[in-house]
Amino acid sequence: MNLFNGLQNYNTIQKNKYEVLASELDLQKIKDNISLNIALAYLQILLNHELVQATNNQLMITKQQIEKTKKMVDAGSLAKGNLLQIEAQAASEELQLINISNQLEISYLNLTQLLELQSSEGFQIITPEIQIDTTSVITGQINEIFSQAEGLRPEIKSAEMKLAASEFERKIASGARSPQLTMNHSFSTRYSDIAIKPSSPLTKYSFSDQLNDNINYGVGFSLRIPILNGWQVNKNIANSRLNVENSQYVLENEKKQLYKNIQQSYADAVAALKKYTATVKAMTSMEESFRYTEQKFNVGMVTPVDYNAAKTQLLNTQSDMAQAKYEFVFKTKVLDFYKGIPLNLAK
Repeated sequence: MNLFNGLQNYNTIQKNKYEVLASELDLQKIKDNISLNIALAYLQILLNHELVQATNNQLMITKQQIEKTKKMVDAGSLAKGNLLQIEAQAASEELQLINISNQLEISYLNLTQLLELQSSEGFQIITPEIQIDTTSVITGQINEIFSQAEGLRPEIKSAEMKLAASEFERKIASGARSPQLTMNHSFSTRYSDIAIKPSSPLTKYSFSDQLNDNINYGVGFSLRIPILNGWQVNKNIANSRLNVENSQYVLENEKKQLYKNIQQSYADAVAALKKYTATVKAMTSMEESFRYTEQKFNVGMVTPVDYNAAKTQLLNTQSDMAQAKYEFVFKTKVLDFYKGIPLNLAK
């Protein structure tokens, strides 16, 4: 029985405890990454839904223009070449709609795979009402968000637990220098069928009497003092110190990486809000410009080429606005995530 061995057993228990805590935090980090990936996949579906809807609306407008152009060609007001150009534009938009619809299906597939569903067939999502105030600002400063995240993020806590475990590992290695005190204890007895009872040789020496009479106890202590063991203890201590330093560097690196991630997310959110604000203004102007171009096209004042160019610009602006909106939503949710606010895309 070990009575004292430089607290190596105690330090081993503490080291294992911190390693278990670090593993649990690593698991939480994996869960958090999965949550962010699911949120991003969900927002990608919402984006593709809007793109499909915008492209489909443009195609409907083009088909309406085909009917109007047919009537004008039949009446002799326009050349047949105008009709052919509009029909070619409709075919191009149909192809674009097919491509975007395929992207929507793929985004559904990506989400169902993240959720580990066997099939995406019949899988639908709830589309929340997302409104963005163009006058809103990103709340909080980078240093404030980092201070909150530093005490919450599992990757930081895990690195701290691993650092604590390495400290106990160093104590374990240092404990090998200490004298080791052990206690040995023994208990024995015996029985023999030919044994004779000393006090009564003619009487049968019973089994129980022999066991009681032949009991022996023994207790001993030993002290082991390490003097020279090929410098193995010194080597282990040196290695454990290097592990402590390495754990410190890992912790500092995790903090720096977290700060960079927050910086990037903050900058991306600010840029996305600026982009969304700009595209909202551009959309208002583009819609008005397209209506004006459409009116001129209906009376033959602009060519189909100019009309199609105006439609393409409008669709591109709609796409840019949708992308900026969902990018802003995701980046702000990431910042909230760093603050410890659970993901909730419905808000």
